[in-house]
Amino acid sequence: MKAKIASKALLTVEEDVGPGAKVRRSVGKPELKTFDPFLLFDEFTDKLSDGMPDHPHRGFEAVTYVLKGGIEYEDSCGHKGLLHPGDLQWMTAGRGIVHCEMPHGEEEVHGLQLWVNLAKKEKMGEPALQELLDKDIPRTSKDGVKVKVLAGEAFGIKSKVYTHTPTMYLDFKLDPGSKLEQPIPAGWRSFLYILSGKAKFGPAGSQEEHEAHHLVTFEDEGGDSIRVENSGATECHLVMVAGEPIKEPVYQQGPFVMNSLEETQQAYRDFQSGGSGFEKASKWQSDYMRNLKSNIS
Repeated sequence: MKAKIASKALLTVEEDVGPGAKVRRSVGKPELKTFDPFLLFDEFTDKLSDGMPDHPHRGFEAVTYVLKGGIEYEDSCGHKGLLHPGDLQWMTAGRGIVHCEMPHGEEEVHGLQLWVNLAKKEKMGEPALQELLDKDIPRTSKDGVKVKVLAGEAFGIKSKVYTHTPTMYLDFKLDPGSKLEQPIPAGWRSFLYILSGKAKFGPAGSQEEHEAHHLVTFEDEGGDSIRVENSGATECHLVMVAGEPIKEPVYQQGPFVMNSLEETQQAYRDFQSGGSGFEKASKWQSDYMRNLKSNIS
């Protein structure tokens, strides 16, 4: 295998996004507005905040990975539940979904959220939800490297998550001095995000070293793997994300991601009127909002 060259490194800065809620955003910031097929990547913490009450989406997939704490969720398609540490939720918004996400309990919530674009032919498909409990996520270890396969394949094991846009999402923990070389399909866009520790990336002779809260992107061409070496004295925890570029126009207005301005405007009209894609959502309300209104009245 030939290691890809690191092309950009961004140090994320923690920002307040509401009482008790903080976000470190990388993909989605002006420095990296989109990274086809990825639209957003956040590391978030949340404690006793108002969370994200009922809000709509159309045209992409939202992936939530909980590292600490718990999240209660409910949506207009009838899904409802609780995410615990290590759990993964892969939500396909498709033609339209309204959902609610709230911190559960008094412990601070810590996690990652990834937005994956959908191709034009998939954007108006049926919404869906896939959920993997931590105990059901495939995992293994080799030569001082542990991996959880959230999507795609690593070390010969595969995730059962179906991705409309071909995507790889891997959680690695590297012991001090350990090395990793993960194959990446030719032409795919790829990045990694360091949660703790530090590591060196890239081919021998042209490695870069970065620490926690850095997002590192790699050249699409000129290599077929990502090489990582834990260069610190403690465990390095990182996630690696790769996907096949869609190569279509992207028009995003808030929670709607379509291929043209007219399509995003239509999404707003459909949501407001309960039109195509939002028929179920027009009269839906989460238990959280119902209870909130009941307490106010």
